[in-house]
Amino acid sequence: MTYTVDKARNIFPNTLSAAEVPATITRFAQLSDEDQLALIWFAYLEMGQAITIAAPGAANMQFAELTMERIKKMTPVEQSQVMCDLANRADTEISRTYATWTPNIKLGFWYRLGEWMEQGFVAPIPEGYKLSANAAAVLQTIRGLESGQQITVLRNAVVDMGYDTSKLGSYERVSEPVVVPQSIGQRTQVSIEGIDNATVLSYMNNLNANDFDALIELFAPDGALQPPFRKPVVGKEAVRRFFQEECQNLKLVPERGVTEPAEDGYTQVKVTGKCQTPWFGAAVGMNIAWRFLLNPDGKIFFVAIDLLASPKELLNLVR
Repeated sequence: MTYTVDKARNIFPNTLSAAEVPATITRFAQLSDEDQLALIWFAYLEMGQAITIAAPGAANMQFAELTMERIKKMTPVEQSQVMCDLANRADTEISRTYATWTPNIKLGFWYRLGEWMEQGFVAPIPEGYKLSANAAAVLQTIRGLESGQQITVLRNAVVDMGYDTSKLGSYERVSEPVVVPQSIGQRTQVSIEGIDNATVLSYMNNLNANDFDALIELFAPDGALQPPFRKPVVGKEAVRRFFQEECQNLKLVPERGVTEPAEDGYTQVKVTGKCQTPWFGAAVGMNIAWRFLLNPDGKIFFVAIDLLASPKELLNLVR
């Protein structure tokens, strides 16, 4: 029986992902817009005490500058309304503009707003504001997550804000410039205990080097990639766009893996390790599993990226 993407998603079924993350994101989405904004602000302040968040680069923020300056000139009441509209996914000009941005631009937008709140340029959460019981419970859950899981919850919270893109019709996605790949001489080759598969090693090395042209050639024409807690991205062009918009300057640190034969001449490979993002650098390593299904030609038919439930899952390589 030929593999389908749905069937491929079930390889290495014992991989235990961090189920608390999507559950917490769902609970967050059910809060009022005021509680969502306050929770993000409180979590931002708490995380800032333990983690140094990297400031967004100028290239990331150039597409948001006009919107940011417009908000800066508003009255405090108007500023608060803009943020509530974003959380409420209201149909406004700013919410529509925000919806077209890539995740990195959205993250930079909220980072800058946080800075401006501290500096007094943007209306902060009112002094003495108390979270509702539900919001306080969500915040307590976030406090109990590992740092990589906390980042994922907060990232998804702000990425999902803004007007619903499915209602926009045709629109142009606004992306930061694609970085230039590292030169061959600057690249450091990964090694993975138990893995000598050239395709898997090249996947890690090319992604670390931002060499998306070489990376996408590792995929079959109908290849697919499944990001954590999201539906698969199918087709080489869609996967390339995902890499360019969401994977620039990542650092993958694979540690160990296992290779097994699969049906119809396919090969399945599971690798566990860590992923560091440019927003948090080496300070935060997310515990990750990569589950590859390679076709008989050695091309990637499917790869799932799983945020693991706990550090001990890094050792879980059994089927």
